[in-house]
Amino acid sequence: MAKVAIMGFGTVGSGVAEVLAGNAASIEKKAGEPVEVKYILDLREFPDSPFADKIVHDFSVIENDPEVSVVAECIGGARIAREYTARALKAGKSVVTSNKEVVAECGDEFLEIAREKNVNYLFEASVGGGIPILRPLTSCLAANEITEIFGILNGTTNYILTKMIKEGLSFDTALRQAQEKGYAEADPTADIEGHDACRKICILASLAFGRHVYPRQVPTTGITGVTSGDVALAHAAGKRIKLLGRTLRLDDGKIIAYVAPHLIDDGEQLAGVEDVFNGIVVRGNAIGDVMFYGRGAGKLPTASAVAGDIIDAVKHRQERRTGMEWLPGGDEIMGDDQDLPMRWYVRVSGGFAEGRPDSAANLLGGVTLINVPEREDCAGMITKNAMSRRELDRRLAETGTEALSIFPVLD
Repeated sequence: MAKVAIMGFGTVGSGVAEVLAGNAASIEKKAGEPVEVKYILDLREFPDSPFADKIVHDFSVIENDPEVSVVAECIGGARIAREYTARALKAGKSVVTSNKEVVAECGDEFLEIAREKNVNYLFEASVGGGIPILRPLTSCLAANEITEIFGILNGTTNYILTKMIKEGLSFDTALRQAQEKGYAEADPTADIEGHDACRKICILASLAFGRHVYPRQVPTTGITGVTSGDVALAHAAGKRIKLLGRTLRLDDGKIIAYVAPHLIDDGEQLAGVEDVFNGIVVRGNAIGDVMFYGRGAGKLPTASAVAGDIIDAVKHRQERRTGMEWLPGGDEIMGDDQDLPMRWYVRVSGGFAEGRPDSAANLLGGVTLINVPEREDCAGMITKNAMSRRELDRRLAETGTEALSIFPVLD
């Protein structure tokens, strides 16, 4: 029988315990032996929980118990989770986690310890919640050279943008609704400023391209600057605004990763991903484009992915599971997103778009002008030719006119 410990008994941790107990028979068949939760680490007591007798408050109980072979880290945050993960791995225990922050910051460190100790560090639930995305990258799509990954990686921001697009709500009103429904935290900074999506695209980039990409290397713009005017102009152009994380490998081998709102054609698959759902597109040189779609968060979907990693770790107790790993990163492997050629959406003052279209078109190499007649604050353009953000800013500066919004257009 495999003995498991769960660290953290919040939303995800309690869900993992429920999944392991409720699906015990099928999990035993898939793991090759029974899987039992021996300990649950938390600062609190849970007297009314069916798992009350499993609660411990001292991590060393788990660390020093040779019966525990797999630890599920569901604490969240970075400080304590980082310490306990390192200690568990050094104690010869496999660790599985849903903690995107720790994986994005310290994944290379933990993978190295796991290699040294001949155990596993698995993190399927850290990206996309219950959507299987990381394992397919290293198995089903292993024969491909992955060239690019992009997608909607945060359900909270997608819900907010969906409400702004479909119901005409302001950003503040849509955010308040997301908080009332429990989709957004009381402090929504990590979601609306793009930090959550940044961590997830770091993990995807690291796995796809084999070198660790750290959050500090990823330029990140959230959705707080998206206005109802931007939404209206995008609609007038037959497009929708989505917050995307994107990573790609250049011809010279360098990696680019960034997070920003994008304009997407209404007819594209990602444009139809609404509310709290996620959609992730993987582009390979053999398969073309493949999209993974589903709920990117939630108690049981995320717990399902954690439990799947537990099964994998139990099955690979005698030999390490290969593939879900990468090497340390460095600034020398990163390209500059400011030099990436793209088409651009630019929202400007009405006088610039309406009064000087020829100047704008000549300066930017041709543009499609957009306006919403009933709204004087809505005037913009989309460049017809791709150029770098650096070049766009230079050309706009020559007009002496300040752009109110600038977003990439996904082609």
